[in-house]
Amino acid sequence: MTIEVKVPDIGDFAEVPVVSILVEVGDVIAVEDPIIELESDKATMEVPSSAAGKVLEIKVAEGDNIGEGAVVLLLEGEATADAAPAAPPAAAPAAAPAAAPAPVAAAAVTDSGFGKAHASPSVRAFARQLDIDLTKVNGSGRKGRILREDITAHLKSTVAPAAAPAASGGMGIPPIPAVDFSKFGKVEDVEMPRIKKISGPALHRSWLNIPHVTHNEEADITDLDGYRRELDGIAKTEGYRVTLLSFVVKASISALKQHWEVNSSIHPDGDKLIKKDFYNIGFAADTPNGLMVPVIKDADRKGIVEISKDLMELSGKAREGKLKGDDMSGATFTISSLGGIGGTSFTPIVNAPEVAILGLTRSKMAPVWNKETNAFEPRLMQPLSMSYDHRAIDGALAARFCATLKHLLGDVRRLML
Repeated sequence: MTIEVKVPDIGDFAEVPVVSILVEVGDVIAVEDPIIELESDKATMEVPSSAAGKVLEIKVAEGDNIGEGAVVLLLEGEATADAAPAAPPAAAPAAAPAAAPAPVAAAAVTDSGFGKAHASPSVRAFARQLDIDLTKVNGSGRKGRILREDITAHLKSTVAPAAAPAASGGMGIPPIPAVDFSKFGKVEDVEMPRIKKISGPALHRSWLNIPHVTHNEEADITDLDGYRRELDGIAKTEGYRVTLLSFVVKASISALKQHWEVNSSIHPDGDKLIKKDFYNIGFAADTPNGLMVPVIKDADRKGIVEISKDLMELSGKAREGKLKGDDMSGATFTISSLGGIGGTSFTPIVNAPEVAILGLTRSKMAPVWNKETNAFEPRLMQPLSMSYDHRAIDGALAARFCATLKHLLGDVRRLML
């Protein structure tokens, strides 16, 4: 029988472009095999097949904008619970992609030139960063699609080397002059992973628009870590792990409830804060393709065990490239942990429209003065680095928030209140 394979739920994204087709007509595929890649402004998503069989027809092309329910493939095979038989020819016009609303990425573009251009969100962002009018760029991709290399070539052809120092890189910032490194030795151009191409412009935008300040603190986690090790020993037998991050998530929620501004966002009009009565905690996950930020939804309703299981599940999906749009949306506060790698402190970049982000580096044993015993004692200290948007959070509030976090991490019993 003929089976239609459709785009599943992709979260908040109405329509996103197809950047890669991973199968060909005649291929035999299994359930959950990836069939296409979609690229949003946040991440690249692989769409798995909902059925198994032989590919009869591919209904989409690279560059098409598609959304939930769009037909991707026709398969010859057996139907599954998630796959429906092909609709009769008479019903086809109702699902015609041509009748779909304008893509979200294009609708968000105010410049008419960008709106007419055939390019992915990451390429549009790259063009904005360089102040390039996409209507003047010749696309070398399929169906005239504009690629990153086309923008680079256009920039080289329109900016004379002598005029480079006076050129603007956007927002009045001069661009970094291009250097021909091949004059000094052997070089090779290595393509960036797609995740970095997408996240780079977003981080650049946040850094340019947000007045960043970083507050550093240390928390004594000696007692907490002892309890964590006990829980982790039990968790291993059940197939998951309990890390320090689980406790930091739990402590952060308690601190956010006491200092709601840190969980807020700045209103678009610029003179109000949006107070949020929900707590979705994002965390940076290291993957072969770069950092991704999955989100633990309604984290305030979960205990240490459930948070630990969510961390493990979402991290695994991130490494395997199986995160969906909904898995990475809706965060109110983000934690970036480098504890497994090292470092003493750093300045994480605020993940706008959030107003703060917490950075963790490796804990260390240090001598700490005990007033009661009148002596130094070895204690396990955890460095904390919180970057914040100074428009929403001032230095005093940041210090109070970190002091609250330090207090909570100092005694695990406080997290149960």
